[in-house]
Amino acid sequence: MNASEKLPESERETVIEVHDLEISYGTFVLMRDLNFHIRRGDIFIIMGGSGCGKSTLMKQMVGLKKPARGQVLYGDVSFWDAGTEVREQLKRRFGILFQSGALWSSLTLAENIALPLEQYTDLPPAQIREVASFKLALVGLGGFEDFYPSELSGGMKKRAGLARAMALDPDILFFDEPSAGLDPISARLLDDLIIELSESLSTTVIVVTHDLASIFAIGTNSVFLDPEAKTMTAAGDPKRILTESADPKVVSFLTRGTGRRTKE
Repeated sequence: MNASEKLPESERETVIEVHDLEISYGTFVLMRDLNFHIRRGDIFIIMGGSGCGKSTLMKQMVGLKKPARGQVLYGDVSFWDAGTEVREQLKRRFGILFQSGALWSSLTLAENIALPLEQYTDLPPAQIREVASFKLALVGLGGFEDFYPSELSGGMKKRAGLARAMALDPDILFFDEPSAGLDPISARLLDDLIIELSESLSTTVIVVTHDLASIFAIGTNSVFLDPEAKTMTAAGDPKRILTESADPKVVSFLTRGTGRRTKE
């Protein structure tokens, strides 16, 4: 059972709300009128074809790019209307895993994980080392503290990046194309890890992806971005969308163009 299924949806707290958000570059509008909410424990999928603005939407949600208009609310706080100090406090709640894993190649895995702990906590070095070892163990990399990123496989680098994203015990995790560059087995193992972390830590997870296997394996809620309509055209559990959507573009995306409403 997924973490999001432990309580009925109506009883779970809304942790993120997006209101009337617009993604634009100069005068070119990529997406407009984005409205959705994410509840605690969701594994929320931002999906759509290449170039539809998925990663940009995530950047607007985590404070890396200001939207042209609209709001991103965490609880009752509007992120982009808040002052710098409040925004920095909100960011402390986030853990972010980018496509590359974004590990420092010159540092060991333990040293990579130690960086945010050294910057944002007063923990002594010995305790920081213990926390780093614990986070690596959570992602199946116990004993790899003194390895460098160049010594790891692609899947291991992604898991190490996840361990660093979890360093400060965030209650919201963001993933940008986590399965990019991974073979199918490594991608499935990462999916299983995301589910396990969501269940065991009650973490809310937001995943940017166009990988159908991952969408159906882990997603409990979602939004579909349509670049032609320049807005979202579906929202909810991806499995339910597959079954119920009357939008041919949504169905085509979720069936790889076959139109057969059967999960792969």
